[in-house]
Amino acid sequence: MQQGIASAMATERPVAIVTGASSGFGLGASIALARHGYLVIATMRDTGKKGPLLEQSERLGIAERVVCCELDVTNEARATSLAAQAAEGYGRIDVLLNNAGFAVAGFVEDIGMDAWRRQFETNLFGAVAMTKAVLPAMRARRSGRIINIGSVSGRFGFPAMGPYAASKFALEGFSESLRLELLPFGVYVSLIEPGAYKTNIWNTGSFSMPPDSPYGRQAQAMLREMRRTADTAGDPDEVVQRIVRIATSKKPPKLRYPVGRGVRRNMALKALLPWSWIELAVSKLLK
Repeated sequence: MQQGIASAMATERPVAIVTGASSGFGLGASIALARHGYLVIATMRDTGKKGPLLEQSERLGIAERVVCCELDVTNEARATSLAAQAAEGYGRIDVLLNNAGFAVAGFVEDIGMDAWRRQFETNLFGAVAMTKAVLPAMRARRSGRIINIGSVSGRFGFPAMGPYAASKFALEGFSESLRLELLPFGVYVSLIEPGAYKTNIWNTGSFSMPPDSPYGRQAQAMLREMRRTADTAGDPDEVVQRIVRIATSKKPPKLRYPVGRGVRRNMALKALLPWSWIELAVSKLLK
């Protein structure tokens, strides 16, 4: 595995930038794309956590195709610099996977404004900054694919997930607008909307519940539901394989890809059922 891209040389391989590559979808996608012939710039806030990525890439014999770089997506200057180095050094950027993110959970009244801002800085503004950073290179080649990792929470605002849901709803709108803006340049934007998968997003997030919270009983109900969901979550490789298909397909990819057990069904039910029925179901859950 290479460290940094300062000594990069132009390559005939397609080049992918992956954010949040130390674990979960980002790690899996970095490995899968490298196995499909991509040169992968795998970025993460803390390169001290590159161990699992390093071990897998070496075991599979693809270490020379993975470049590990430090990147906090909330640092716009660093995002711009990294993309410029990649475009200049390798001569191309073919894919951007906006995967970096975390989850703030809790009831709206219990969550401080700083936590709300941190949520949007990473989940939305980080994706915007990375996208702006790669667009000059993609437009110049009139080719590229931007894949945003959204969530079923970007289509349904579950209780106790206000900040996370709001950031993912915003990512939906951003992706729609960006898709239409970039079509004339041959750059395609896709949004993957996963359900529950076995990643560490909730381990790296936080659930705000002050001791005197008026939502204590409801919060305990939601925590139980979150634990139950985590225990039955799917294999992240399902999402990883969708990422690879979007990146490598010869046909233009679609805008939205709901992925996961029951996701399409739940989205259809939300669209078809009266909202009062949904309120009744959630009220029963919170009891």
